[in-house]
Amino acid sequence: MVKEFIQAFRDRRMIGIIFIAPIIQLFLFGYAVTNDVKNIDMAVMDRDKSPASRELAEVIFRSGYFSDVGRLESSDEIEGALVHGFAKAVLVIPADFARQLDRGETAAVQFLVDGAESNTALVGVGYLGKILAAENQSRIVASLTRLTAAKGLTGQKSLPLVFPETRYRYNPELKSSFFMVPAVLAMILMIITMLLTSLAITREREIGTMEQLVVTPIRPWQLLAGKMLPFTIIGFIDVNLILIVAVGHFKLPFVGSLWLIYIAMIIFLFTTLGMGLLISTVSGTQQQAIFVALMFMLPAILLSGFMFPIANMPEVIQWLTYLNPLRYLLVIVRGVILKGNGISVLFPQFGMMLLLGAGLFSLAAARFRKTIG
Repeated sequence: MVKEFIQAFRDRRMIGIIFIAPIIQLFLFGYAVTNDVKNIDMAVMDRDKSPASRELAEVIFRSGYFSDVGRLESSDEIEGALVHGFAKAVLVIPADFARQLDRGETAAVQFLVDGAESNTALVGVGYLGKILAAENQSRIVASLTRLTAAKGLTGQKSLPLVFPETRYRYNPELKSSFFMVPAVLAMILMIITMLLTSLAITREREIGTMEQLVVTPIRPWQLLAGKMLPFTIIGFIDVNLILIVAVGHFKLPFVGSLWLIYIAMIIFLFTTLGMGLLISTVSGTQQQAIFVALMFMLPAILLSGFMFPIANMPEVIQWLTYLNPLRYLLVIVRGVILKGNGISVLFPQFGMMLLLGAGLFSLAAARFRKTIG
């Protein structure tokens, strides 16, 4: 262990990579990587030029979801605005918009969206739908009020309408940072421990000192423990640093048990350290170890529910995610931190992660013993 710590921190730049880089990644994911879509650049082509059409445009821009980038006059300008990125969306109001509303008819408006950025396009369409739904409700209430007054039913206190009262639990403001930051904790723990473990053992083989370790009187499990315990300690230090920044800076509402997070991390370390050891047995150089580790880590992150819901993936891929330990750790971390879930709720995730960890670590230890034999 002493040798491994000396080796890890011999180059002072490694201190920044191990302890400072995770904090930088936390800020990047907490602020830059977000699913929140606001201020969508939208142009308006108002062919009606009536008070009703101007009022509709003002209602949409007052919502705060769209930014007014100007008015267009022809179809060619619409194409140019979308192609050159001047606008991400264009609202086209037809010439007879106000007349249709006055006659009590349904008035259609056209919403052209740049589909190259699919997430922004889908969210923008959803925003516009909610804004128009609220506007339609106001029109219905106004029409029914006039109708009630015309029939002499002014004594009625209110109209018999039903409206939803929505409350968001565990993340009332729907902050993306509350969703991202707990996941960053799990992701960084996997990257740091897996990568450092695979490089530490491969480095011994690459510089020719593995044979010296083999002929020492220590047993194989002692050699493994000496190699892995330093990275376990480093992983826990990183976890605590991330939690301090997440709670202190991002105001993450940590409502669960810190000890449950630590237990989950210990179980998860069996999978990452085991995978790092397994990678070291199939890699001859440190460059090969980095390449193989990246080949495993990138799919593991993408298929864990870190950013994309697993339920939206193809069914075959969903079955493959059951072999991904990061999937279970994300559920545990988010459940404990945001919801205050206990072991009774998260027992299936703990059980599957423990099963995968034991299998990976046993396989890696078996291959390692064969390698050093």
